[in-house]
Amino acid sequence: MKPNIFFILLFFLIYALATLLEASTNSDGGFILEENEKTRIKRSDFPSGFLFGTGTSAYQVEGAYLEDAKSLSNWDVFCHSLGCGENGENGDIADDHYHMFLKDIELMHSLGIQAYRFSVSWARILPRGRFGKVNPAGIMFYNKIIDNLILKGIEPFVTIHHVEFPQELEDIYGSWLNPEMQEEFIYFADACFKFFGDRVKYWITINEPLLLAEMAYELGVFPPFHCSGPFGNCLDGNSDVKPIIAMHNMLLAHGKAAKLYHEYFQPKQGGSIGLTVNSKMYEPLTNSELDHQAARRAFVFQSGWTLDPLIFGDYPEEVKEYLGYELPSFSHDEKNFMKNSIDFIGINHYSTTYAKDCTNSSCSATENCAIQGFVGTVGERDGVLIGEHTAVEGSYVVPRGMEEIVNLIKIRYNNKPMFITENGYSSPDVHEQRVDELINDVKRIEYHASYLASLAKSIREGADVRGYFAWSFMDSYEWLQGYDVKYGLHYVDRQTLTRTPKLSAKWYKNFLTNNTDLVNMEASREKLNTNA
Repeated sequence: MKPNIFFILLFFLIYALATLLEASTNSDGGFILEENEKTRIKRSDFPSGFLFGTGTSAYQVEGAYLEDAKSLSNWDVFCHSLGCGENGENGDIADDHYHMFLKDIELMHSLGIQAYRFSVSWARILPRGRFGKVNPAGIMFYNKIIDNLILKGIEPFVTIHHVEFPQELEDIYGSWLNPEMQEEFIYFADACFKFFGDRVKYWITINEPLLLAEMAYELGVFPPFHCSGPFGNCLDGNSDVKPIIAMHNMLLAHGKAAKLYHEYFQPKQGGSIGLTVNSKMYEPLTNSELDHQAARRAFVFQSGWTLDPLIFGDYPEEVKEYLGYELPSFSHDEKNFMKNSIDFIGINHYSTTYAKDCTNSSCSATENCAIQGFVGTVGERDGVLIGEHTAVEGSYVVPRGMEEIVNLIKIRYNNKPMFITENGYSSPDVHEQRVDELINDVKRIEYHASYLASLAKSIREGADVRGYFAWSFMDSYEWLQGYDVKYGLHYVDRQTLTRTPKLSAKWYKNFLTNNTDLVNMEASREKLNTNA
């Protein structure tokens, strides 16, 4: 090669690299990511009126666990007595959202979100349940949140029950194992509708009831630490009846609260009510008919077990078949008020995994059981992972799963309106990461962009999805994993509680406010500018 040709090629190579790096940042210190077919997405790919938001829950962010007449919740007692989270961490202080909510709402407003999903603390509103009075300080706190959200043009999405409730209800009833808990929940829901319903137009009764039943009453790793043999880390000789009963009581509690709302409050307030399900996507491990059946069965046992009664008025036939006499039945009146008791379906979707049949093959003890539909799950096939690992065991990055789960729910439930109420990326290897690495969360951007692209495809194909909530607004207390697993768009310093927008927060802002194409970028990660 002649020297002059070499230098000409070198010049063009340097010019191309400089152009690439220049394109990675913009004038306000943000960035524009390179286009990639799998993750190319922009705001205009979604329908007019589509709501974009973020979410949190009370115990995970509020703190102030004994302030202003709040009682001890089941999680307060659980964490103080047995220890929970990494290194015994708990939600006593959490992100101190109780005192910092105004600053947090200002941060939300700066992102350009249209909606914020949060939960109300049962123990803050009704410290003693039906046995005591409504706590004025609790009502005032949530009134301030709702009013300030609306002032900033942010729609409040309120979850009534997100895991926690007053410990007194556990001491008296055994919580969700007792039908009396249904009446407690209706009393609580009624108070929320009365005090907040004039401004709250979107209600979620219970967050992930099946997951709560499994974690609290099957595996015994969530309070109230009940276990069902032969599962979990403690054996008490019982069958699967505990989680099944807890699930049944939660579904009836939802149905009764929804009936109250539809008949009395909705005509006056004009809102809507739904429930969220934890909806993992399942793909067959092999092409065998048994594994295809197992994948379909896994969907029914995870999503259908919850949604079928709320839309069709009864449990799925597969659940009846495998659980038999242990599954309670709905009375004729219960079927009537359960049917069509939701106006929308909330979908919490994070991951996809492979499903394998356990009826004719060997599986672990926790998989080879009726309550799981005799389905086993694995994350790899022929030595290849289904997707990149996240910080949560058994959770993988599989963007196509978003389109697949939405389409399954669309078909089974006649395209009932849907909201993606949770979707987010948990940072792996947090123990080994520095703060600057946590803030430069390119993988979280890639995750949200690719899952949004998958969601947009399902909407183009006719799915009636009306909103998307990135989980979560800020790093928070992630239950048994404490503060080490981080989903947030904002980093929270555990010493000062200072909130710092991550790269993903700036991405979300650009996406929502500038309608910028935001896509995968590999070549210039180290050059990303994190200055606001």
